[in-house]
Amino acid sequence: MYTILDIETTGGKYNEEGITEIAIHKFDGHKVVDKFISLVNPEREIQPFVANLTGINNKMLRTAPKFHEVAKRIVEITEDTVLVAHNAQFDYRILRTEFRRLGYNFERKTLCTVDLSKNLLPDAESYSLGKLVRSLGIPMSDRHRANGDALATLKLFKLLLSKDTGKTIIKEVVREETHGELSQRQLDIVEQMPSETGLYYMHDKKGDILFLGKSTNIKKRVNQHFTKNGSKARQLQKETKTITFEKTGSELVALLKEHEELLKNKPRFNHKARKKRLTALYPSINEDGYQTFVIAQQTKEKSNITTFNSFLSAKNFLEKITEEFQLCPKINGLEDKNPCESDNQCLGACMGKESPLDYNKRVQDAINKYSISNKTLLIVDKGREIGEYSAIFIKNGVFMGLGYYDLNYQINNIHILESIITPMRGDITTNHIIDSYLRKKRVKKIIDFNN
Repeated sequence: MYTILDIETTGGKYNEEGITEIAIHKFDGHKVVDKFISLVNPEREIQPFVANLTGINNKMLRTAPKFHEVAKRIVEITEDTVLVAHNAQFDYRILRTEFRRLGYNFERKTLCTVDLSKNLLPDAESYSLGKLVRSLGIPMSDRHRANGDALATLKLFKLLLSKDTGKTIIKEVVREETHGELSQRQLDIVEQMPSETGLYYMHDKKGDILFLGKSTNIKKRVNQHFTKNGSKARQLQKETKTITFEKTGSELVALLKEHEELLKNKPRFNHKARKKRLTALYPSINEDGYQTFVIAQQTKEKSNITTFNSFLSAKNFLEKITEEFQLCPKINGLEDKNPCESDNQCLGACMGKESPLDYNKRVQDAINKYSISNKTLLIVDKGREIGEYSAIFIKNGVFMGLGYYDLNYQINNIHILESIITPMRGDITTNHIIDSYLRKKRVKKIIDFNN
């Protein structure tokens, strides 16, 4: 559990500043579950340059609560959480100073989004909050006011969590919070997991990931782990000290993230991935100039149209597109009839009645519909919450990464798009995952940058 914090102060000498405004958003890693926003009477004058910067003046704060009146609420909302702030050292120091004046020792774990951004967004031109969120297309209002800055920090932190494919942030938090055997509280967390699409992570007492999986119903799948029999299942149950999850909204995003994170984290209880020998559909051309399809085992040396788990799946797909685009079964090796004019789907290509130019245009239409080969695309699908969308970026037929956005200008501006995308490894498997998914299921939309 995290609390996203931003504080505005009076300015002045070091350790003599007073708080003028505070905003805290309690964030469970997925949504805000509580918040506290208040002006605070600092019982001292605000520096003129600070008043000009924030718009908060001495008159506004005369009737505001003093710090000792809001201190209990701050303790309660931040209890058992990690404080997250942009330049956390400053906000945490100010907060601790105020509590020390009351004779109370306020201690919390902290995360700084400046430090996290330097690790996860190494190419950013600036790490100041305003410039950084603007470069990422994150909307921001009320700059230099506590709630405006806190909301911008929250959106930035969500982006950083999604970019952290090595799960270093979550592992560190789990390592600090977890002690002993699985507690009733942690069992309750399992029970409260969402019945939604995403990834889940089973951690040991050090915070390391023992097992990670993908599901369209996280709660149901995790419950199955705790009721499963067998020596390996019981060992996983015994070693699991806590479970975290990440909602993805899109099943395709979950499949791609699962592939990437298994390679990066190599959890001990996941099966070691075996290299699949895929079947591919290749383009060819016959002696009469008609474009045909050939089914063969996939090789790295030859560019294919799309891939399949088996020869039978490839043959069934070829039969489907042959019918859908009125292609000739004989030319594509699906039947031995000579000629096949009795078949309604053939327009006579096998007898030379249809020109190669007209026939090959329909073949190309089929390829364009069902292949990502050599294309630059953005696949847009469900997001993690209402108003948000996921974006899967493919460049020249290679999967480049994925991210989330909530404003169209974030994907219409290529510089911002590349900033919000988490780079991932594109390989034979990722292309197979995308091809297979698009053949079977629908996404929100596909933006073709080639057109």
